[in-house]
Amino acid sequence: MNREKIYDTILSPVVTEKSTRISEHNQVMFRVAMTATKPEIKAAVEDLFKVKVIGVNTMRVKGKVKRFRNRLGQRSDWKKAIVTLAEGQSIDVTTGL
Repeated sequence: MNREKIYDTILSPVVTEKSTRISEHNQVMFRVAMTATKPEIKAAVEDLFKVKVIGVNTMRVKGKVKRFRNRLGQRSDWKKAIVTLAEGQSIDVTTGL
């Protein structure tokens, strides 16, 4: 997998309270491309962070309908992936690459 495809697949880490809680169980949450598949996500994380990935769970997050200056708008849909790492492996998402 080339570098361009990796950076197009994994967009950013998700840093929330839930993602911090799951990090205790060797899991990391990423925002990924809507067209990314589980094997592509696994290969991208393994190549980018040099870790062993056990499993990948994905989910599509529907955008909320929000009001802005009395007009209805919709946030974009996005896809997130929860990546389970092997024992002893870790990814520090607070530092850059």
